[in-house]
Amino acid sequence: MKLATEKIWMDGKFINWNDATVHIMTHTLHYGLGLFEGIRCYKVKNGSAVFRLKEHIKRLFDSAHIFQLKIPFTEEEVMNAVIETIKINKLAECYIRPLVYVGYGAMGIDPKDNPIRLAIAVWPWGSYLGDDGLKNGIRVKTSSFIRGHVNSVMQRAKVTGYYATTQLAKKEALSMGFDEALLLDPEGFVAEGAGENIFIVRNGELKTTTLTSILEGITRDSVITLAHDLGIALREERFTRDEVYISDEAFFTGTAAEVTPIRELDGRPIGKSCPGEITKKIQSVFFDAVWGKLEKYHHWLTFLK
Repeated sequence: MKLATEKIWMDGKFINWNDATVHIMTHTLHYGLGLFEGIRCYKVKNGSAVFRLKEHIKRLFDSAHIFQLKIPFTEEEVMNAVIETIKINKLAECYIRPLVYVGYGAMGIDPKDNPIRLAIAVWPWGSYLGDDGLKNGIRVKTSSFIRGHVNSVMQRAKVTGYYATTQLAKKEALSMGFDEALLLDPEGFVAEGAGENIFIVRNGELKTTTLTSILEGITRDSVITLAHDLGIALREERFTRDEVYISDEAFFTGTAAEVTPIRELDGRPIGKSCPGEITKKIQSVFFDAVWGKLEKYHHWLTFLK
């Protein structure tokens, strides 16, 4: 699949894909402080729409606030830039990657007055965990690596450097023949996947981890809303890996993963069938929402015009 598209938006200008480069002494390359979002644009009836664009850009600015970085654009300017980047690349559906990074200037841990840069790239990207994974579920391995402690990792920020740990977890899982990793928190409770939030179903009730040690996922929030609207009972609370083993259903959520069923954890099948009935119901309504089929959720969509 071709990754490259035509143009990348960088600091207010469109640059040819192959020319969108940075200096090797760019601060973020050395110290890992970059902020990003993953967003999807879906093809809908009579056009295209970006799913929960406002919420994603708000989280990007929240991440910057946590790390005391001043993005040199307003939220509205960034949202408009996302739309224009999709349009100039003539894409009906795509993945969207805004990236805030500390530019070339002073070296050392403190970036001092280094410029804060912003780039937006878009490209076609299908199912992150595979079409078969979306349909039939994936095999997951509990990682030997853990999610960072709340006082060492600012959980509400989506930071590039945090993904060094999840890369280790992902590589470990893949090397053992699994599709994805599940990380625990420092106290041994389930946290999240390498790039996803997790839900389980027990006795007809949905359960998802609290926000204590996880990223505040926007797809996670969407699923919570959908469950409420569908009349499905839901609790946010901590649980252990053995509760996942004996759950009736389990699934991951995320912009890239969307709603992906989990059919197995650590060699133990989850439930009697995969996907389970509640997972299928959530998955179906979720895709109807992002594809613009449900007017009730049109406020989640930013339509391209």
